[in-house]
Amino acid sequence: MKSTLKRLDAVHERLTTTVNSVDPGLLSKRPAENEWSVAEVVEHLCLVEGAVMNYLESKLDQPPVKVSFLAKLKPMRIVSLRVKRLQAPKLVQPSKNPPPMDELLTRYDQLRKRTKKICNEAGHARLSQIRFKHPYFGDMDGAAAVSMVAFHEQRHLKQIREILKKLSN
Repeated sequence: MKSTLKRLDAVHERLTTTVNSVDPGLLSKRPAENEWSVAEVVEHLCLVEGAVMNYLESKLDQPPVKVSFLAKLKPMRIVSLRVKRLQAPKLVQPSKNPPPMDELLTRYDQLRKRTKKICNEAGHARLSQIRFKHPYFGDMDGAAAVSMVAFHEQRHLKQIREILKKLSN
């Protein structure tokens, strides 16, 4: 769990630094009609992390569940690859007019503190006894779901950099 939390912190820092270095006028600008703005990406990240942690937290008081051996073999690193564009499930799609970036970053920081608190209190062993169903990757355990959040952020940090490159051209 320590390495997952370390990865979460590292990508959180890189993403926050990247976003804070951008001209505020560009943060809500979409590079194309069918593409998200930086603000929409950050809102999506907040929605995903919040949904994952709400689910895991709701399962902590329930009896442990055995997650299949095959489900535990899925490499979460594949989430960070931007080979294929995936449609975000409705639950985690950003709003058309996301809040201002300072509000989003405050929310992003608060969610990360909550994630780390849940992970530290529950521990890897307990999180591994929770079954989480990902809309694209299927069943995984709760510890893998936390790892997925970190790789998901890496994926979207790449997207933010692509957006900024398009906007600067």
